[in-house]
Amino acid sequence: MRIATNTMYDQSTSAMNRQQSAFLNVGNQLSSGKKVNNPSDDPLAAAKALALGQSSAVNEQMKTSRIAVRNSLSQEESVLNSVSDALISAKTKLIQASTGTLTDADRASIATDLQGVLDTLIGQANAADGNGQYLFGGYKTSSPPFVKDASGNVSYVGDDGVIKQQVDSARLMPSSDTGASIFMSVTGTASMVARAGETNTGTLRISTPVISDTSDANYRQPFTVEFSDNAGVKQYSINGGTPVDYVEGDKITANGLSMTLTGQPEAGDVVTVNAGGSKDMFQSLQDAISILKTPTDTPAQQAALANVMNSVANELTNNLDNVLTVRASVGTRLNELDVIDAVGDNRALNYTASISQLIDLDYNAALSEYSLRQVGLQAAQKAFVDVQSMSLFNYLK
Repeated sequence: MRIATNTMYDQSTSAMNRQQSAFLNVGNQLSSGKKVNNPSDDPLAAAKALALGQSSAVNEQMKTSRIAVRNSLSQEESVLNSVSDALISAKTKLIQASTGTLTDADRASIATDLQGVLDTLIGQANAADGNGQYLFGGYKTSSPPFVKDASGNVSYVGDDGVIKQQVDSARLMPSSDTGASIFMSVTGTASMVARAGETNTGTLRISTPVISDTSDANYRQPFTVEFSDNAGVKQYSINGGTPVDYVEGDKITANGLSMTLTGQPEAGDVVTVNAGGSKDMFQSLQDAISILKTPTDTPAQQAALANVMNSVANELTNNLDNVLTVRASVGTRLNELDVIDAVGDNRALNYTASISQLIDLDYNAALSEYSLRQVGLQAAQKAFVDVQSMSLFNYLK
């Protein structure tokens, strides 16, 4: 069989090109630090690395989301701390205003202080973040959630929806709370509050309702006490029931609660009892401010002052309990974010390690192969030169 010169040339060239390609490939790996630079280098490893890279990107996005949620919750926690301080200050002033030795001017001065507390609370309720987004407006973040009309009444005009963000693959976390749930709500276990009717004309004074029978079928249900006059005898009825003669100092019991009434009511006077009383802290403070500005020249006015002070103090206690409950929820979420962050960081390390195992280069093995490929290329080049220099004339004598 005759071996053509072209055949030997082609074989030598092909061998040299293969060795050169392998040598350059190892050199490229050494320069990039990756053993898989193109999907064709290792299709299976490239596919796995791509999937892990996508998971890693999602994990990084969740981390960014957690940063945003943490910033929002931290700002909310700071505002709630200020709200708590303001409510405690207001309760202190109410106790001071209940002192019987104060003059009308003294109470007017306290009313001015309470007005400052009220304005502070409204400002905190309309707090915004660094981007000008209001914290407590739900999804309405571009306008103040609380507005005050000409009469001083404050109303909530925000949204009732709670903004939530995905902070982990299986956790959708609220990043804020609505203003209505903070400033105009009380907890489900709020104490019962008794309020005298605004149009009462007698000297009736009411105490704080206390629990007397938790087994009552209507326990903690609201009720109304109405007073009437029957031939000069003062009577009262509960929720329109059978009238009972009123005796000053006796305890009135209803729906598992009891309270003591003193003073003398007038026909048409009413007392309402419900859980939490007025849930609107702004309205409670406004009621206190209004009564403190009213002179107490008559026993009826003095009774009205005492009743409002007592009712508002109990309502603000319930409001404070609610704010503290929301604040505890915020703290719980912040702690949860710390735990999720730790898990996310570990997950990121695992993704990085797995991707590294798939595509990163083992330099020791690569350097050995680089040397081997270099020798192979040199051998192929030497063989090519030797083949090209072969001739029958070299063997003719």
